[in-house]
Amino acid sequence: MEDALYGPGGFFVAEAPAAHFRTSVHASPIFAGAIVRLLAAVDAALDHPAVLDVVDIGAGRGELLSALVGHSARVRLTAVERAARPAGLPESIRWLPEPPDRITGLLLATEWLDNVPLDVVVDGRYVAVDRHGAESVGGPVSPADAAWLSRWWPAGPRAEVGLPRDRAWAAAVATVERGLALAVDYGHLRDGRPVDGTLTAYRAGRQVPPVPDGSCDITAHVAMDSAAEAGGPPYTLISQREALRALGVDGARPPLALASTDPAGYVRALAAASQAAELLDPAGLGSHWWLLHPVGIRSPWDDEAHD
Repeated sequence: MEDALYGPGGFFVAEAPAAHFRTSVHASPIFAGAIVRLLAAVDAALDHPAVLDVVDIGAGRGELLSALVGHSARVRLTAVERAARPAGLPESIRWLPEPPDRITGLLLATEWLDNVPLDVVVDGRYVAVDRHGAESVGGPVSPADAAWLSRWWPAGPRAEVGLPRDRAWAAAVATVERGLALAVDYGHLRDGRPVDGTLTAYRAGRQVPPVPDGSCDITAHVAMDSAAEAGGPPYTLISQREALRALGVDGARPPLALASTDPAGYVRALAAASQAAELLDPAGLGSHWWLLHPVGIRSPWDDEAHD
């Protein structure tokens, strides 16, 4: 998985992810608007520092940060991605292979953790796979992975070991000196782990078999409760539907009367409502999880925080 996604010729090195799958960032500028409102809350909680960081891990081609360019002269935008810097990216966006050591502001990871490579286990043994996707029985599970499975994925014949995601997220949260770390991803909780796992792939907008040859996005849902514990308390874990509604996204259709008084405005409002509805859809993007870790500030969702 590591080689297929990030090795020479790997999917995220050679391809433009937006050409293959659709995230909340790509679905609508409404998502970026919600992030701007969240950033304003973080800025206020930090008492408006001289430099306010926004760091996007797994930034794709910088689509989200590009939408934030010009928001404030105090905002420092940093994209973290293993691929080369894309042509035409605004010069104000830094492009780094690893997150900065010390962040004051907002750290984002939108559909990053699902692409952190992991191992698949069946009946206590790793699943080996060749470049054509053919699976075979591998070696026995390591003690560390066995301990993770015992705590976080105790049932089912096939499991996906989330320990690498936990470590990656804990390291990311640790870079925030003061501010908020936010992971947005599709995932599951301990009591609802999928019996057969979730490993799959996407190519050109279609779900395809997870063949690790670099031609497709190989992904698996995130054990969000495990990642939350790894990032450390306090944290908040809520659905995207809940989070976006709290940030002012409602998806309500405009009043029909507007069509007669301002037809163009009605069409624009109707399009915005449709985009918002997609972001809030409980059977789609709205079911994504938002995992928030405040560091040295009050959480925007204090009532939901786990201490």
